[in-house]
Amino acid sequence: MAIFQNSRKEKEMRVLRSACLIATVVVGICGLAGRCLAAGGQSEQSLNKDITKHVELKYLLHLPKEYGQDKDRKWPLMLFLHGAGERGNDVNKVKVHGPPKLIEQGKDLPFIVVSPQCPAGSWWTEQIDALTALLDDVQARYAVDTSRVYLTGLSMGGFGSWALGCRYPERFAAVAPICGGGEWFLAERLKSVPVWVFHGAKDSVVPVRESREMVDALKRAGGDVQYTEYPEANHDSWTETYNNPKLYEWFLSQHKGGEAK
Repeated sequence: MAIFQNSRKEKEMRVLRSACLIATVVVGICGLAGRCLAAGGQSEQSLNKDITKHVELKYLLHLPKEYGQDKDRKWPLMLFLHGAGERGNDVNKVKVHGPPKLIEQGKDLPFIVVSPQCPAGSWWTEQIDALTALLDDVQARYAVDTSRVYLTGLSMGGFGSWALGCRYPERFAAVAPICGGGEWFLAERLKSVPVWVFHGAKDSVVPVRESREMVDALKRAGGDVQYTEYPEANHDSWTETYNNPKLYEWFLSQHKGGEAK
């Protein structure tokens, strides 16, 4: 009797093992079939992942002569983006044009002026994350009036000004791109930000149509935009622009929310 019971138990175990093996094979086949079906069609998926990015920029920083005398005073900030010729690892190259040049010559601009250097081989349109991180850092460390943050740049920096302004219009009280251009279909994002655009009519490096297209797109969107085109200027439309006191007066008259301060 004991021998019979043992034999029966062994048979049941063999049946159970066979059933488990069959189930495993079936599940595997179904999984393979599912993958084949997905590969031949499409299914809804989702990505949920944290991404950490390291950014690094050298920059020049100008603080007005009166900075710090009144501990409660907040200062407007100007972010200046240079052209392609000033890229690299020597931040002193940034001093050859624009506000850094004027500061180097002894002019005391009434702004905190931040002038970063774009890494060699890169473009400002590829450095948007780094530029926003730079703004965050400077605003956290210095007495910045966050309602008066201004953006300007020339040539490659003009393209960068359009790109950064369109990406984060809420950060800026005014934008002044010089001989640049951008994606006209994004220009409407700047419709609530005052924009003053400059370009040379005879520009042989960045065609003047680049600025005209952005200006036209902003006008169609109902934006607050003005355009200065120098009839005889080639690519260098920035020297006359940055030497003009009216540009800085215009910047200082702009306050986020539309109120002059």
